[in-house]
Amino acid sequence: MKAINVGLLGIGTVGGGTFSVLSRNGEEIARRAGRPIRISVVADRNPARAQELTAGACRVTDDAFAVVRDPEVDIVVELIGGCDVARELVLQAIDNGKHVVTANKALLAKHGNEIFAAAREKGVMVAFEAAVAGGIPIIKALREGLTANRIEWIAGIINGTTNFILSEMRDKGLSFATVLAEAQRLGYAEADPTFDVEGVDAAHKLSIMSAIAFGNAMNFDKAHIEGISRLDAADIRYAEQLGYRIKLLGITKRTAEGVELRVHPTLIPSKRLIANVEGAMNAVLVKGDAVGATLYYGKGAGAEPTASAVIADLVDVTRMHTADPEHRVPHLAFQPDAMVDLAILPISAVVSSYYLRLRVEDRPGVLADVTRILADNGISIVAMIQREPGEGEEQTDIIMLTHKTREREVDTAIAGIESLAAVRGRIIRLRLEELL
Repeated sequence: MKAINVGLLGIGTVGGGTFSVLSRNGEEIARRAGRPIRISVVADRNPARAQELTAGACRVTDDAFAVVRDPEVDIVVELIGGCDVARELVLQAIDNGKHVVTANKALLAKHGNEIFAAAREKGVMVAFEAAVAGGIPIIKALREGLTANRIEWIAGIINGTTNFILSEMRDKGLSFATVLAEAQRLGYAEADPTFDVEGVDAAHKLSIMSAIAFGNAMNFDKAHIEGISRLDAADIRYAEQLGYRIKLLGITKRTAEGVELRVHPTLIPSKRLIANVEGAMNAVLVKGDAVGATLYYGKGAGAEPTASAVIADLVDVTRMHTADPEHRVPHLAFQPDAMVDLAILPISAVVSSYYLRLRVEDRPGVLADVTRILADNGISIVAMIQREPGEGEEQTDIIMLTHKTREREVDTAIAGIESLAAVRGRIIRLRLEELL
């Protein structure tokens, strides 16, 4: 049977892994796909390097736009990253009637609505398993495996860099800055780590999962995003004493008021499996009404783990290549005419439990003043630690865990507490999720 011809845009880390795995396991993949899948042309800014990596097995060019116009190419695999050029290439490929496979989470989070609409109009597929959590098949699980369920919430460790940093901070008691430098030395963090440590990368991935889970449009621009750069090692220690671990979570929940879409450091009970995901690994916890909680764990990045997801998409597209477009799995799980416009809740409307750390003067009456302000705002305390001040110290830390309350009430209480003369500096506030 005639092979499916693939045009590969970019043969960097993931592109190189894709070429390598497809070459190594080509026969096995063909048995599963029903026909051979071959990379017929590679476009890269460094054609000499691409020629060396492919060893003459396919054509090489430095013109990616020539690939998306090539009539012999059936599927375009976009692995160049970024948004502007990638968006233009993907839209041109679609306009030329080609299916697209991409690992570009930023592109989909920002332009997915436009891209999927164009693909529907042309009757082609856009597959993106590799865009979220590397080699973990979470997109297929959400779109197909859990299709009988009403998804209630998703909580994921979906950035390996930040999970490595938090694991090292907890294990070794080191500061964020120290561990970040080590992560950069080891290659876990980029020279400019902003997208990772400030939560933007996780928010891109969360926006995609949220859209699939709830049949909503992409809403990255409405996500609440906090990173870990201001997280203190002291809070990791206090959380441990209280029976919790801190992870950077992407959380999306369906509520009666709308959809929560938020990324931030989160306390999780240490007995939860997801709390014990360490190093650069990823994990996604999905709660469905029928199946309950299901956990998906694995490598979230890397050449061959991500290539595994890219090739799985190639196999899916190959299997459905000649199928009636109306009978393919929809891009975002729900049929296009059944998509809904659910409101994205502002963080002030979110209901959660909270961890609060206060630095206060060590004198009588301070705790009574603090608890009075909390009570006035309808906030009750679940647990508390008051650190004994050291010899000669005149200030101490008070750490509190609260029952569930709305964020705007916590904001008001924090402002009142910070105005007390005995309170020093700003109050540290972290959210807490039981994930039941």
